[in-house]
Amino acid sequence: MLHMKQMTMENDSSVSEFILVGLTDQPELQLPLFVLFLVNYTATVFGNVSLMNLICLNSNLHTPMYFFIFNLSFIDFCYSLVFTPKMLMSFVLEKNIISFKGCMTQLFFFCVFVNSESYVLTAMAYDRYVAICQPLLYKVVMSPKICCLLIFGSYLMGFASAIVHTGCMIRLRFCDSNIINHYMCDIFPLLQLSCSSTYVNELMSSVLVGIAIILCCLIIFISYVMILFNIIHVSSGKGWSKAFGTCGSHIITVSLFYGSGLLAYVKPSSAGTVGQGKFISVFYTLLVPMLNPLIYSLRNKDVKLAVKRTWKRLAN
Repeated sequence: MLHMKQMTMENDSSVSEFILVGLTDQPELQLPLFVLFLVNYTATVFGNVSLMNLICLNSNLHTPMYFFIFNLSFIDFCYSLVFTPKMLMSFVLEKNIISFKGCMTQLFFFCVFVNSESYVLTAMAYDRYVAICQPLLYKVVMSPKICCLLIFGSYLMGFASAIVHTGCMIRLRFCDSNIINHYMCDIFPLLQLSCSSTYVNELMSSVLVGIAIILCCLIIFISYVMILFNIIHVSSGKGWSKAFGTCGSHIITVSLFYGSGLLAYVKPSSAGTVGQGKFISVFYTLLVPMLNPLIYSLRNKDVKLAVKRTWKRLAN
């Protein structure tokens, strides 16, 4: 009985809701930023939904590479949906309030999709390695079953990581301050508000993020080293052009996602660095989901051909 009372006290927070500060508190910037990010969100939704539909409707895009791109677009669409509408509200409302449960739900799904994206990008690097270094075995190695297992594993890792992060956050107590210096419920801004020990949370965050980054980056690095060694032995300019054309879009996406993500999630040591982190996080939470459909369509002949075919179908 005493143990139950202790657990109730440990999980009892006097804070039942949070106030999201948003990107800035300067009144003159609210309307321009609202319009800017509304356009960004519209482009993100339109671009990713269009790319998913394009892949579904065109049989020539029913390949392992486009299967991964479809899931990447689905993840980008979902995780922008998790926080962008709430972010837009911060530009037009005097107080952008989110309940404790709503905040934890947002944190959970954000962690699910961000972590899943990192593993999908890793699976895509492996796919490119097999396509370039083992082209004769490509259909065997990257069979539909293997592709589905890779995607299932990516989502599973995303869910597992999100459960740990959210579970650790729920056990914390929030006593006085309820103002989150961010446009969404993110890990480090929430840790700044806790009035209980955050040692376990910081340790788990460091371990989980560290393992994910090391594992994903190592697989991506090895894949591209093997690809580089392979194309070095290709004497024809056509072989080099094909290899870089195949990998170029993925390299750009990985650089944008991991580059901005690492800058935002290097452990903040103060409230000031947390504030800086929210501006850096704009790149991987808002710009990357918008740019991915453009990167994978503008640089891709197959997608351009599929667009033409789709337009002809609609015209007829």
